[in-house]
Amino acid sequence: MSIKVQVYKDFGSFVLDVDFEFEKETIALLGASGSGKTMTLKAIAGIIKPDKGYISINGNVVFDSSKRINLAPQKRNIGYLFQTYALFPNMTLKQNILCGVRKYHLKKEEKLKRFQDIVRILQLEGLEDRKPNQLSGGQQQRVALARILIGNPDILLFDEPFSALDEYLRTRLQLETKEIIRKYNIPSILVSHNRDEVYSLAEQTAIVDNGHIVINKPTKELFKNPEYLVASILTGCKNHDSIHIENNKIILDEWGISINKPKDFTENISHIGLRAHAFSHLEKENANEIVIKDVMEQPFEKLVAFRFKNQNPSSKDLYWLTDKTTKVEEVTHLGFKNKDILLLKK
Repeated sequence: MSIKVQVYKDFGSFVLDVDFEFEKETIALLGASGSGKTMTLKAIAGIIKPDKGYISINGNVVFDSSKRINLAPQKRNIGYLFQTYALFPNMTLKQNILCGVRKYHLKKEEKLKRFQDIVRILQLEGLEDRKPNQLSGGQQQRVALARILIGNPDILLFDEPFSALDEYLRTRLQLETKEIIRKYNIPSILVSHNRDEVYSLAEQTAIVDNGHIVINKPTKELFKNPEYLVASILTGCKNHDSIHIENNKIILDEWGISINKPKDFTENISHIGLRAHAFSHLEKENANEIVIKDVMEQPFEKLVAFRFKNQNPSSKDLYWLTDKTTKVEEVTHLGFKNKDILLLKK
């Protein structure tokens, strides 16, 4: 199974221009609100028509502007899980799920078998006669997912599927969804602005910014080396600074410190990033005097806001994540290893 997406759409004040492909796995589109993630899903599903482009699913071309191919949404065999689930409030769980096979010419016995199988797999047994308002948020999501899966879709599209759930339920449903995707072996596209969600669920991640794919690579590689400033921000790096070179040293423009050039430094690097856990009060490399500004207690760690002694007064505080046992009030210097520096392009 392979998915190819090349989409261009001019909305006037915003242009969507994305190009990516992936094999049978889960790919995440990670980006800020308004970056074009949901528009990309809608183009794949056939809800919006691109001005030009090409979309194929396992060799089946569903859109090709050059050949005037534009299959209707119901003919694309795509499972789309909306953020709101879109369940019919006056229908029972069973009726809602069976809506997913109405377009297929199946015998009553086959429909019933598919229903029973999907209800068992998603642990919805005993709830068949309940209506959506009698179900929990997690049960509603599983009903919406069951309605999609019962039709044996070629691809699953998830549009911020966990954003409305509390943290405990969100974590549990993420695990369940990952298991369901694995069990059904269906390629999936997950739209999210949540880096933890993306890291847990997606084998591949594409960073979307202002209607464009900035970078597309295996998820764990992306978080280790985001390459671009926007990708670094979206993967959770809290500390960034622009740089320039003087006497073969990297000068950090806002932080008021300098560091030696890492071996893999290239001329197109415009910024560096340091994740909050990269700093240490025990590290001698790149150690500089600091001033503690604030300490925020977290359940298992401390997030410390600080500034370097010579930092530009108008610049933002930096953040250091440390163990709860650290006596932060006694810390006067923080250092970091060159190997932990993120070298970033604009």
